[in-house]
Amino acid sequence: MNISQKDTTITRIGQDALIALGANLPGRFGRPEKALGAALRHLAERGLRLRRLSRFYATPCFPAGAGPDYVNAAALVTVSCAPERVLEILHSVEAEAGRERSARWAGRTLDLDLLAIGGKTLPDEKTHERWRDLAAERQAVEAPDRLILPHPRIQDRGFVLVPLADVAPGWRHPTLGRTVREMLDALPPEARAGIVPL
Repeated sequence: MNISQKDTTITRIGQDALIALGANLPGRFGRPEKALGAALRHLAERGLRLRRLSRFYATPCFPAGAGPDYVNAAALVTVSCAPERVLEILHSVEAEAGRERSARWAGRTLDLDLLAIGGKTLPDEKTHERWRDLAAERQAVEAPDRLILPHPRIQDRGFVLVPLADVAPGWRHPTLGRTVREMLDALPPEARAGIVPL
């Protein structure tokens, strides 16, 4: 199935999903760049078949000053289960890597974000819009209690869009109507500053 096609059905047969990977602390899987490689192997063991992988990028820590710089990447995988199950799989691999959820945006041994599954908007467009348009100061203290797809911050973050452009530049955001390449081109220069391939 083409990643740009709109699909509102529950994932049953193979469907494309976009995942962001990141780490900035050593953990059970090793240094950040080793952790990303190990995470991909663990995801494959759980049925998430890798189709494309971006380069690994060194990216400034977000938010600034919160810890060491990150290693980030993006992957296009095929999934054969419901979106909520995909999220459970990502969280289980994070836990194996020693991820602790002590504070929002704290440093992490592994961060796996489900960015999108096909053209799904979950749970609905109104809820997605609320989280997508949440004020910056509230983003630091509020987190959704359910899966929101596409990830509500995808269009704002250079450290997500730069690697994502390696694997799915033509994926179109179902509510914003812009491709990954268009969202990346719309970012201010400071949002892309310091993001360099390893």
